[in-house]
Amino acid sequence: MKYRELGRTGFNVSEVSFGAWAIGSTWGPVDDNESLAALHRAIEMGVNFIDTADVYGDGHSERLVAQVCKETSGRVYVTTKAGRRLPEQTPEGYSRENLTAWIERSLRNLEVETIDLLQLHCPPTELYYMPEAFGLLDDLVKEGKIRYYGVSVEKIEQALKAIEFPNVQSVQIIFNMFRQRPAELFFEQCIKRKVGILARVPLASGMLTGKFGRASTFADDDHRKFNRKGEAFDRGETFSGVDYETGLKAVKELEAICPEGMSLVQFALRWILMFDAVTCAIPGAKRPSQAEENFSAADLPPISVETMAAVKKIYDGMIRDQVHHYW
Repeated sequence: MKYRELGRTGFNVSEVSFGAWAIGSTWGPVDDNESLAALHRAIEMGVNFIDTADVYGDGHSERLVAQVCKETSGRVYVTTKAGRRLPEQTPEGYSRENLTAWIERSLRNLEVETIDLLQLHCPPTELYYMPEAFGLLDDLVKEGKIRYYGVSVEKIEQALKAIEFPNVQSVQIIFNMFRQRPAELFFEQCIKRKVGILARVPLASGMLTGKFGRASTFADDDHRKFNRKGEAFDRGETFSGVDYETGLKAVKELEAICPEGMSLVQFALRWILMFDAVTCAIPGAKRPSQAEENFSAADLPPISVETMAAVKKIYDGMIRDQVHHYW
C-alpha cells in the first residue's frame, strides 16, 4: 500500500481506502460479520482511512467502523458526513443547532471525542455561496468536535466554490472511468490550493467490476434498482449517471484493453491513481474477497500512456454525452 497526504491535514492516507456506504444500507443484502471481516482485511492490507456517513444505515455503518477501530492497534483515520438527515435539502437546514446535533450523534456512533474529518454531505448548491455556513464549521473545529472539514459534492460547480473557503481540506467527488470531467479544471485548482480529493463511486456502482449483464437483478433495497432515474437521490450516484445498457457496452470495450495481470476492478482503481491530484479512491467492500481485490490495486504498476488514451477514447465515444455536461 502507498500513501498520499490529505490536503493540509498532515494525514498520510492509503491510496485505496475503504468506502463504508455499502456495509450500511441501500446496496442489497449485507452481513455484519462479513462487513467486519472486510474492514479488518482492508486494515491488514494497509488501509488506514475509512469513509462513512451518519445516514448509511442510519448510523449502522458508523457503529461498525467504531467496532473495527477499537479492535485495531494502528492509527485509522475516519471521515464521516453530515447533512442528509434533513427531510428536505435546504440551506437553512445547515444551522448551528442541526450541525451540532448531527456531529454529536456521529461522535457517539464512532465512540470518539473528535472527528478526524467531517464532510458536508452533498448539500444544495446555494450553501456554497453562504460563508456563514463554513464559519459554523470553523466554530466546531475550535470547540474540538472536528479536526478538519471538507465537502462531498455532486457537481463541479459546487466543488470549485467549496475550495474558495480557506479551511476546506478535501472534496469528495465522483471520479472514475465513466466520470472524467473533474480532471479537466478542478484537479488543477486543488493542486494549487493543496486540497485533497476523495474519488468516490470509483467503480460506478459496481458497473466497472464487469460482473453485471442484461439479466442481472438487484434487491428492492438496492439503489441500483430504485434510483436509476434519480427517484430517491441524485441519479449520478447510481452507475455514475450512465444508462445501464450503455454502461454494459462500454465495459466490454474496457475489458478488451484491460492490462494483463489486472482484473477490471483493479484496472478501474489503478486508472484513478494515475492522477496525482487524487488523494485516494474509496471503493466499498462487503466481503474480505472484495477487499483483497480492491486494495491490491495500489500495488500494481502504472498504466501505459497508450492504455490511458484508449480509456479516454471509450469515454469520449460512448459516455461523455450522457454525463459530461450534467455533473
